[in-house]
Amino acid sequence: MNGFSENHLFNTGRVGSIEVICGSMFSGKTEELIRRMKRAQFAKQTVEIFKPALDTRFSEENIVSHDQNAIPCTSVEHSGNILLLSGSIDVVGIDEAQFFDDGLPQICNQLAEQGIRVIVAGLDMDYKGIPFGPMPSLCSIADDVTKVHAICVECGRLAGYSHRLVSNEKLVFLGEKEEYQPLCRICFNGHNI
Repeated sequence: MNGFSENHLFNTGRVGSIEVICGSMFSGKTEELIRRMKRAQFAKQTVEIFKPALDTRFSEENIVSHDQNAIPCTSVEHSGNILLLSGSIDVVGIDEAQFFDDGLPQICNQLAEQGIRVIVAGLDMDYKGIPFGPMPSLCSIADDVTKVHAICVECGRLAGYSHRLVSNEKLVFLGEKEEYQPLCRICFNGHNI
């Protein structure tokens, strides 16, 4: 199988899990990840937070929410590095999961099977409204999925879509409020007819 045995819980006393926080841009995904990680630290659990190396928008040494809350992290090039750097950790946080390679779900499973609580945050859909990177697989293997919503800037409904405001066809295009806005399904579809 994948390394988990019935003796694991008896030997370690630890039960691993995978939690996914997903939604559109500006929905509070990173804010929720930071909140959960700080609670784990307060409980004196050892934590390590990872983000993809390509995400240098706010900081290279921290994950930073749009509200400017921050927590130290390690930037990695490949999901396999997370496994290598998670030795004796109780809780692993992963931000911007959609930018990681397709090996991330397997890495998260391995960590959970080692008794580690894994908390993953990421966009569930890209700017075209298509499931993004490893996020669909992560949602399917998660023990818990939290879908957070922004507010549609056009009508005030709950927003689940990240509408790109600039003309750029690259799938990975880092941006902020000048480049993206959260929209509900109706307003998003109105822009993408």
